[in-house]
Amino acid sequence: MRTTADRIRTWLLGTWSLLAILFLFAPIFVIVLFSFNDNQGRFNFTWQGFTLKHWKEPFAVAGLGEAMGTSLLIALFTTLIAVALGTFVALALVRYRWRGRGATNGLVFLPLATPEVVLGAALLGWFLTMGLVRGFVTVLIAHVMFTLGYVVITVRARLEGMDTHIEEAAADLGAGQVTTLWKITLPLLAPGLAAAALLSFAISIDDFVVSNFTAGQTVTFPLFVYGAARQGVPPQVNVFATAILVIVVCLMFANLAWQRRAARKEGIPVPEAQPLGI
Repeated sequence: MRTTADRIRTWLLGTWSLLAILFLFAPIFVIVLFSFNDNQGRFNFTWQGFTLKHWKEPFAVAGLGEAMGTSLLIALFTTLIAVALGTFVALALVRYRWRGRGATNGLVFLPLATPEVVLGAALLGWFLTMGLVRGFVTVLIAHVMFTLGYVVITVRARLEGMDTHIEEAAADLGAGQVTTLWKITLPLLAPGLAAAALLSFAISIDDFVVSNFTAGQTVTFPLFVYGAARQGVPPQVNVFATAILVIVVCLMFANLAWQRRAARKEGIPVPEAQPLGI
């Protein structure tokens, strides 16, 4: 039987969690709200009325569309390269024993633990030493480097929870290593790969610090926003940010539903959602 103290403690915990979530999401609510603001002038900091004109003309600000396209392209290439490399690194770390495995495992976490300012400055020095012209390619290299660790961690967690007996059964039935990889391992890894891809894409498109050191004349969406903030952020920036937010959230829920369905097929019990505070 739950006592009055238990009920009060549960209610306080639920209320505190709700307030913390509202605090975290308050800036996002402001961004979404002010994408519909009928601002008068350059600044978009005070609410002056509701309008849809900014959604109808998202490319009205010069250079914003190009910056968003550059960010999307970099994020797409970063995701493809990081997921491809990170998957095989995770496979090597989990499934095989080789000299230098421990050191490699530690190096994977090094970019994650390094402050972005230090990482960006180090990459800048390396690119200048190598004589590379900063631009699209250098930003892509930098993004692949610091997203690779997230991919390895995500895919590794999925690998460690997989049942290796399925792959062993495929080998017993005559499947080679390549066939087992493509028809057994990668399909079982699909939820983890999807999560790693979404995480890499979100981190890449959102990065400012490292991109600021390595971009040169290339302008990404975060760099455009930083430059525009000096004169007043146009509402179209909020429109693009809201659109990205909606797309990413939809993809996250789709991936979550996919993982839950895959778990049910594997016979893994899936906990049902509970109301906050219960």
